[in-house]
Amino acid sequence: MKIGVLALQGDVREHLAALEAAEATGVAVKQPHELAAVDGLIVPGGESTTIGKLLHRFGLLEPISQRARRGMPLFGTCAGMILMAADVAGSQAAPFRFGVMDIVVRRNAYGRQTESFEADVEVKSFDEPFRAVFIRAPVVERTGEKVEVLATCEGEPVLVREENLYASSFHPEMTADARIHKLFVQTARDG
Repeated sequence: MKIGVLALQGDVREHLAALEAAEATGVAVKQPHELAAVDGLIVPGGESTTIGKLLHRFGLLEPISQRARRGMPLFGTCAGMILMAADVAGSQAAPFRFGVMDIVVRRNAYGRQTESFEADVEVKSFDEPFRAVFIRAPVVERTGEKVEVLATCEGEPVLVREENLYASSFHPEMTADARIHKLFVQTARDG
């Protein structure tokens, strides 16, 4: 099972390590031909406007959007969630997005970098809480009918799923706990 990690910005190495712990082969993806060789893709955090521009420049925006719409498992963490969202609330537009998930998000809703925090979140199907790391995290303001909320923090959705699509407000790769990556890998295996 080959899972790509978009390697334009963000915690690429950390996601690759988490995929290894989840018993999948992680592959850095920077070019369209590399995307064609993976069974699923993780879009790491970073700065969503910058990542969007790089996706456009490297010719990856449309191929990723098309594959996700055709069923390729796609997992966006933090900025990746923003890129996956159908809409972004507020004045901070993110023009280059996949727009494949029926959610509305607000960028940096949990505050600035200095207001980053960790919290234990209850994830559906997990026996133990997951320690989530929030860094300038987006908040999900609305979910569509087909979107399942897998975890919340302070009453707000922070881990959501819509069929083959996953998105988290937090950075699951920043811990030694690979359970969320395992969940995503299992979706790719079942796909």
